[in-house]
Amino acid sequence: MQKWTMQKLKIFHERDFPPHLPKLNQLYDDLFSRGKGFRAQLIQKLAGPLSLEDKQVHLLCQTIEFIHNASLLHDDLIDRSVLRRSKPAAWVKYTPEYAVLAGDYLLARVMVNLSQYGNLQLIQYTAHIISDLLEGEWIQDSLVQDWDIHLQQLDEVHKLKTASLFKWCIRAPFICKEDYRKDLHEVLEELGALLGLLFQRGDDLLDFNVRNYEGKAVLGDLKSGYLNSFGVFLCADLSAEQKEKLKKCQTMEKLYQVVGREYFDQKLKEFDQKNEDCIALYNHYLKLLDGLLPLKYKGVSSVLKDLPQILYWRKV
Repeated sequence: MQKWTMQKLKIFHERDFPPHLPKLNQLYDDLFSRGKGFRAQLIQKLAGPLSLEDKQVHLLCQTIEFIHNASLLHDDLIDRSVLRRSKPAAWVKYTPEYAVLAGDYLLARVMVNLSQYGNLQLIQYTAHIISDLLEGEWIQDSLVQDWDIHLQQLDEVHKLKTASLFKWCIRAPFICKEDYRKDLHEVLEELGALLGLLFQRGDDLLDFNVRNYEGKAVLGDLKSGYLNSFGVFLCADLSAEQKEKLKKCQTMEKLYQVVGREYFDQKLKEFDQKNEDCIALYNHYLKLLDGLLPLKYKGVSSVLKDLPQILYWRKV
């Protein structure tokens, strides 16, 4: 499996933002310095076999990081999450008003930067992705405190919110080549959608301390009244009484007492298998991609091959 290490790339420069707004620059320094930049890293990996120019790579990396971090600024405020990447969230440190304005400004800069580049199709696609992202957040917020949701509902949210960015990372570099092929982009779309789903489901498992190698805080979703994908899967066979007790769990030990460790492990095994089926479908589309890629772009498949293991199983 390839090692994913990102080249040093400064996503933004002080000249990208007004010098008379020093607090804005300080907020962005704070925000971007703590991120892993995985999405930008993916674009960098794809840039090689596609022979993208350095200025194109920088534009794409900056665009996806601006969109992603704008969503984090807004999400943390909506969810009232006080921490982001183990540090105080921007709305806590800089006030809610600054967090909203900073997120809005990042999205505005995305459109300014892309319009200067001049690829109309890339501008249109990016605007569509931002719209999907916001729609997903809107729907997700409506599901808080809903303890009767189904996995299919969450899948729709994740396709709009999480998968939209992965789809953009895979398709945007090809759009920069300006030799658009509908059949190729349909397969790229499916690959991105599956990656987003696998990433989100893997991330949801961290909340239940499963493969939580980074030591993230556990049960954050549950404590905030939100049943994530594994939470929904876990509740499927529980009694009404058990569900009521589950809502009040503050620790994994208490959760095991409510549902039983054997039951938890069995549901985890079933959930993993469900996602192995998604990985099998991903590999099917990857084979289709191989048949569609021109010979000069064949290296793209090797870049995409290991992503399910990295994003769901957290194997790096």
